[in-house]
Amino acid sequence: MADLLQVTQLSAGYGEAVVLNGVGFSLAEGETLALLGRNGTGKTTLMDTLAGATRQHAGEILLGGAALHRMPSHERAAAGIGWVPQERNIFKSLTVHENLSAVARPARAGHAACAWTPDRVYDLFPRLAERKTNLGTQLSGGEQQMLAVARALVLNPRLLLLDEPLEGLAPIIVEELLRAIARITRDEGLSAIIVEQHPQAILAISHQAVVLDQGRVVHQGPAQALQAQPELLDQLLGVARERTATKG
Repeated sequence: MADLLQVTQLSAGYGEAVVLNGVGFSLAEGETLALLGRNGTGKTTLMDTLAGATRQHAGEILLGGAALHRMPSHERAAAGIGWVPQERNIFKSLTVHENLSAVARPARAGHAACAWTPDRVYDLFPRLAERKTNLGTQLSGGEQQMLAVARALVLNPRLLLLDEPLEGLAPIIVEELLRAIARITRDEGLSAIIVEQHPQAILAISHQAVVLDQGRVVHQGPAQALQAQPELLDQLLGVARERTATKG
């Protein structure tokens, strides 16, 4: 399977501050990557850099062979990046349907049959269909997150970037979003990178995993292999798990 995304010796940050140091990884077409790490290790900076919202100091980012690192952020959306930042960035003064129609793009050549349209995202998120005339300010936090994902989908991207899509949401909404993300990636075959503080939930629907620490890649490999090694996962994420020893 051909690589869709190639990141090589990437260094980036904000202004003169360098957060990422020599980051490198690749992602095949149709695969999902779980991007993990403790708070402050560079995960969001990496997502922001892929979207063009940081200062890149060195390295290359290739999307389908095109030099993404040479493009401004608005051109990256046209090149195939669909970005859902932590802030969601929906238009709160517009209705749900206006939010979608304002950014929708036609599908790439040869992909019209599986294009993401407002009607298709309403099928994915029935809650949004019920609230299509509601303003962004009238939506719950979970509904706003669904709308943020839907807005990225109607761009018909080649690569979807999801930065902590489950953060602060009620368990029932988390389950709905996980099912939707699994459908988008596993069933529809859209490539994605997902940052999440619930590693087991994301590893279960991902193909690959990358763990960052202090702005560097400290682990990369198959997601299922990492999921099957909870002690290694805890070690990589700096999680201290309490264990009770029983003596017979």
